[in-house]
Amino acid sequence: MKHRIGFNALSRKSSQRKALMRSMVTSLLKYERIETTKAKALEVRKMAEKLITRGKVDSVHNRRVAARYIYDESVVNKLFKEIGPLFAERNGGYTRILKTGNRLGDAAEMVILELVEKTKKEEKAAKKADKKAETKAEAK
Repeated sequence: MKHRIGFNALSRKSSQRKALMRSMVTSLLKYERIETTKAKALEVRKMAEKLITRGKVDSVHNRRVAARYIYDESVVNKLFKEIGPLFAERNGGYTRILKTGNRLGDAAEMVILELVEKTKKEEKAAKKADKKAETKAEAK
């Protein structure tokens, strides 16, 4: 039975597991999309959702709590300046997991973990690409 087991140890010591989770959460918030195994993604998702909820309210205490789990100071700023306000109206479910198949080496189930909402930078890039495509279509 698996009573009272609140997390997946991922076959690692606690220090290694914490370092792995911190680096993956930092990467997720920095790049807004990461590819990893399903087991790791489910654990990273828990920490990331809690940090994004903290990121909605920009206070000194929330910044210090977030800085415990995020390696890069610029990512902490991004969390509070871009990501937090982006999800201000959402009450949870900030990430999604998309299955991509199995890894060739060991057949581990691979997934893409990404933020549900796109930041303004990505939206601007998508709009620019759409405008380029429209102008090319009009030119022909």
